[in-house]
Amino acid sequence: MKKIIFLLLAIGVYVPSMAQQTPASKQTEAITIEGATAHLGNGEVIESSLIMFEDGKLTFVGDSKMRIARKGTIINAEGKHVYPGFIAPGKSLGLVEVDAVRASDDQDEIGDLIPHVRSLVAYNAESKVVESMRPNGVLISQIAPVGGRISGTSSIVQFDAWNWEDAAIKVDDGIHLHWPNTFRRGRWWMGEGRGSKPNEKYAEEIDEVVTFIKNSYAYGKSTPKEVNPAFAAMQGLFDGSQKLYVYADGEKEIIDAINTLKANNIKDIVLVGGYHAYKITDFIKKNNIPVLVQYTHNLPVFDDDDYDLPYKLPKLLVDAGLMVGLQNSDAENFQTRNLAFYAGQIGQQGMDKEIALQLITGNNAKILGIDDSYGTLEVGKSATLFISEGDALDMRTNQLTHAFIDGRNISLETHQTELWKRYMGKYDGK
Repeated sequence: MKKIIFLLLAIGVYVPSMAQQTPASKQTEAITIEGATAHLGNGEVIESSLIMFEDGKLTFVGDSKMRIARKGTIINAEGKHVYPGFIAPGKSLGLVEVDAVRASDDQDEIGDLIPHVRSLVAYNAESKVVESMRPNGVLISQIAPVGGRISGTSSIVQFDAWNWEDAAIKVDDGIHLHWPNTFRRGRWWMGEGRGSKPNEKYAEEIDEVVTFIKNSYAYGKSTPKEVNPAFAAMQGLFDGSQKLYVYADGEKEIIDAINTLKANNIKDIVLVGGYHAYKITDFIKKNNIPVLVQYTHNLPVFDDDDYDLPYKLPKLLVDAGLMVGLQNSDAENFQTRNLAFYAGQIGQQGMDKEIALQLITGNNAKILGIDDSYGTLEVGKSATLFISEGDALDMRTNQLTHAFIDGRNISLETHQTELWKRYMGKYDGK
């Protein structure tokens, strides 16, 4: 009996130490942030700002010199900076915890054309990887599946929730299509060379996608006797209620994808990747296609590319007049916490720093279709924001003191910060 009691006590002590921070309570009192430099996420900056919010909504955003009554809890943020919460598109956060543990990996399902696979229902709100995003200001993400030609359906969540129902901001916002490549790498394990060679099945793979889309469209126009979950899941693409995120990098792939999809009744397309999009910006702009640029901290793909092409690609596209957001899809999930620093690096390529900030705030919100509530600091929008000791796009000064999601004052403690405090004590000789 004593052994059982001891075991229960041990479990009681162990489990809380491993659990995610308890989600914050709903905002009950007005909060005023005064004196901070406010970066609004739309290119504007207020040097000494006054920001107030109640019931999870921003009620005032302006200059601190305004003669207006301050309300509720007042946070003196002089010398600090305030930002809208950063938004990370197209990640499988919360779908995989440990890559080597299959039971914790729900990001890739069996099948090649599976739009009916919904990432949201597999989202783990208590993921330690998700929790680690918040201290760097990443507070919202689009949770997307990976693998296959059509990977499934994504949803958009905020990072302070008990479960996936609480986390959801926008349910089933879009479907993710990986367009075929004109070239493919040799399968060395089957005796093929390691280099790239033309994909002889490129046209055949496109035909497979087109056939599936046409069948889905016809299914929606008919009265089927039996429900086809895959075809049914595609209907939002034809009525404009969902976006199609198409992953393509080469000039030919991008042109083929946009022309083919538009010809087959797909209304709202977002290009993801777009490595060589800078070569065909007129075509992309004419078709009104936004671009989510992938992982910028990378080496050039081809020998004749500029050595710094991955770093300067966002600026090339912005300068061409395209709507551009930043997504670090090629990076591991845990590196999403560095999203702000990728934007900061783009600022070193000649892009104005406030425009670089837009790539992970206002622009990402517009591309994902949540800009009515998130992405910028504007009256009436969600009070999803944070206060940093310094420049949030600089890893040396991005030190959060407060963070709020829908007005809730969330915890910035994580498994990593707990370990840091524990071992700093050890090495300080305590």
